[in-house]
Amino acid sequence: MKNKLSKETKRTAIITTIICFIPIIIGACLYNRLPDTIATHWDFKGNANGFSSKFVGVIVFPGILAVLNIFTPFMFSIDPKYTNAGEKIKAVIQWIFPITSVFCTTITLGSALGYDINVELFAPIFVGILFTVIGNFLPKTKQTYTIGIRVPWTLNSEENWNKTHRMAGYLWVVCGILFIASAFLPESEILYTILLCVIIFVPIIYSYVIYRKENK
Repeated sequence: MKNKLSKETKRTAIITTIICFIPIIIGACLYNRLPDTIATHWDFKGNANGFSSKFVGVIVFPGILAVLNIFTPFMFSIDPKYTNAGEKIKAVIQWIFPITSVFCTTITLGSALGYDINVELFAPIFVGILFTVIGNFLPKTKQTYTIGIRVPWTLNSEENWNKTHRMAGYLWVVCGILFIASAFLPESEILYTILLCVIIFVPIIYSYVIYRKENK
């Protein structure tokens, strides 16, 4: 049975969806000024290593983020534990797509128009800020099927969920700050990889360890 979305969630979904379409509109206005092939991916050193047609780069990619943004409230609505999620964490998740779309499209369009974009500086700072913001809300996140560290051990135990998200919150904030700091360090691509692995795998391993202790 579907849950009824709150007015705040619906309002946020409308605003964020509108913002998601702004990069597409700007890209369409600049379309004739862009080269046929544009850079859409960069390595850790800021070198372009992935290219797409300008249609894919300025229309399809931000369009996908817009669709995901529209789809997110639907996922909230069919979550049996929807009411557990606070309005703030739902808003944070909803805002990720438009902010990412604006950030990525700005870099893509700026690079395509010949501007010198310092991708190796801006990208890790952006990612670090995202991790830090999300990390601040993780300890307050209650059990849901759409938000949080959703592994069998956390979903089957509220205590496991709470302990895992409390630890993960501190971990994400620390790793987010390190991500931002690493943007100013030379040859930091190995550090980025390590931080990503820590953020992804440490909470999962931690939740499993708690599960094993609970079931001894």
